[in-house]
Amino acid sequence: MGSICTSKEVDRELPPFLRVYKDGTVERLSGTPYVPPCLEDPKTGVASKDITIREDPLIRARLHLPKLEPVNEKPQKLPILVYYHGGAFCIESAFSLVEHQYLTTLAAEAKILAVSVEYRLAPECPVPAIYDDCWEGLQWVASHLANDGVAAAKEPWLADHGDFHRVFVGGDSAGANIAHNVLMRAGREPLLGGTKISAAYLTHPYFWGSEPVGSEPKTDLDKALPHVVWTFLYPTAEDGIDSPMINPLAAGAPSLAGLGCGRLLVSVAGKDRLRHRGLKYCEAVKESGFKGDVEVVQVEGEGHAFHIVTFEKESAQVLIKRLAAFLNKSC
Repeated sequence: MGSICTSKEVDRELPPFLRVYKDGTVERLSGTPYVPPCLEDPKTGVASKDITIREDPLIRARLHLPKLEPVNEKPQKLPILVYYHGGAFCIESAFSLVEHQYLTTLAAEAKILAVSVEYRLAPECPVPAIYDDCWEGLQWVASHLANDGVAAAKEPWLADHGDFHRVFVGGDSAGANIAHNVLMRAGREPLLGGTKISAAYLTHPYFWGSEPVGSEPKTDLDKALPHVVWTFLYPTAEDGIDSPMINPLAAGAPSLAGLGCGRLLVSVAGKDRLRHRGLKYCEAVKESGFKGDVEVVQVEGEGHAFHIVTFEKESAQVLIKRLAAFLNKSC
């Protein structure tokens, strides 16, 4: 995180996340430090490495591979999780400390090969392009199953150890919002190689809207941070805060029956202001005609993204184990 530059003139600010200067540069005020990948995590044994999905514009990813047990001298096949990190669309990274620790722990617990997509951030990147980056990351994974793929271009960990009959999508906070939008697109457009998404999880999804849900305040919703962030980062969104991208429950939003996955889990936290939206979303999915199972996990007494920012807490470990069990459940 850079120091504050007092010689520049500030154009606008989004506390506590960032400020934009009149010369177009962006200073991020929040976020955790980047950490390098490692060949073997000392606590979990998980290996990680960074790869490039696309050069221009740049999309990268961090892969997390758990310690493998030899099986008849053949490469061990593992479920694949395509994951989108949180951070209000504008901070954090697939390479940041908290995300790295969380996915290393989940990969070890669930015995999955995790692909954490390093999408571009707003405001430098328009929000719709973030969704496109994340869709491209998923398609890149799916391309390893496509018969017309170039073998030399395939990522060895995915080619050797990925089970493309068990592909999952997951995300937290803004990453859960991204996962939802990717799933809706997967319901409309085919993935390469005929890849199907077995299941998906959304933890503490970042949804909002102009009308209160549950016990949310009846007034001043437009002053709440979820509203302020969306309108700051995407001021030209059609329908504003009721765009289906941020409010999948809005009038005229596409049917949630179109979610392109076999099963869905949504997790909410008792002290999170977004919890009512997550619960209402679950109800709406169940009522939509969605053909898969829908599970809800409520954790009382915890705040937003607690399982990532305080991943060593007992409650965080319990949730991570619950997510692992969901990923390991037979479809």
